[in-house]
Amino acid sequence: MQTMKVIPRFAVLIALVPLGSALCIAQTAARPQPVPPAPSGDSLPTPGPLAHLSPKLDRRDIRKAVRLVADWQLNRMPEHAQNEWTWAALYDGFMAVPHDVNGDKYQRAMMQIGDALEWQPGLRPTHADDQAVGQMFMEQYFQHKDPRMIAAMRAELDAQLPTPDPPDLTDPQRPLLWYWCDALFMAPPVWADMAKATGDAKYLTYMDREWQITTDLLYDHSKHLYSRDGSFIDKHEKNGEKIFWSRGNGWVMGGIVRVLKVLPTDSPLRPKYVELLKEMAAEMISIQSSDGLWRPGLLDANSYPLPEISGSAFIAYALAYGVNEGILDRAKYWPAVEKAWAGTLSHVYADGRLGCIQPVGAAPGAYTETSSYVYGVGAWLLAAEEIERGVK
Repeated sequence: MQTMKVIPRFAVLIALVPLGSALCIAQTAARPQPVPPAPSGDSLPTPGPLAHLSPKLDRRDIRKAVRLVADWQLNRMPEHAQNEWTWAALYDGFMAVPHDVNGDKYQRAMMQIGDALEWQPGLRPTHADDQAVGQMFMEQYFQHKDPRMIAAMRAELDAQLPTPDPPDLTDPQRPLLWYWCDALFMAPPVWADMAKATGDAKYLTYMDREWQITTDLLYDHSKHLYSRDGSFIDKHEKNGEKIFWSRGNGWVMGGIVRVLKVLPTDSPLRPKYVELLKEMAAEMISIQSSDGLWRPGLLDANSYPLPEISGSAFIAYALAYGVNEGILDRAKYWPAVEKAWAGTLSHVYADGRLGCIQPVGAAPGAYTETSSYVYGVGAWLLAAEEIERGVK
């Protein structure tokens, strides 16, 4: 991996200026300059040979697959450390690689990225996409207990706490905080981690309130799926079903898992997230395709020729976690995990490229078999770790 360059910084003042009941949050001191953006993925005009990895749920075979894909991605890291949400999901995946799969190598690389970013979130205070990198910061903090790793993140969350919610949650001119469903993977785990790191429940209280606001608007209680955002609530597929994006819903399930991982066992919030995971998991196995994966549009699989790996990997991650924690019945759900893992392996190329990942977007879209993006690799690495944990 190349040495990450530190991006020069500029300092601005913190402005917390009351305006009636509102709070204006300015950028925190010493926020980073915009990071030169690096492409988060690409596709090839001609597919190369596939890796033909064993789908057997054996630790040795899983670890072989993880090394192949993780090394391919690590060797493609850009010159400048990135703090965008696309990369944040990849960082989470690298942090999940177990130590006995040479996980220290990937976690050292993430430490280097954190240092290069000076442990600062993105430029947009309160925006979930720019807080997503905080998940890696928090995990590094839990390992090393270095306060500088979470200081800027904590300052941003503390400044955000008094921000009032919009009075009309359907007003497009002033949308709710986490107005798109995949935001529930980006930001809530950071808030839950901060509660764990500080012992202060205010972060959990805030996270739970905002999660509920998003759920009240976007969650379909009959389908047990989330609309991507308010503009999709009344949109439909060719077959007449509502549009439910596999990536968005997979990322919600990933967010549930990462919140549950740090919620205290006696937390009064826990049953709600457990029940949400159960509802979504039951829906997902009922619509799982024969290849073990999920199409971009969950309820109209026939309209989409290719599966989508970033959503499918997060779904598999959540199913495996649910089984491992005794939330989901193993006899019922583990076969779906096995099918999903085998399905993802059929899109790993001999060099380690993981394909069939939809490019950045906000709805089901088109892509090719070789389409590979960093967030899909991150989701897949998270799934691999959780699946290996469940291997008997």
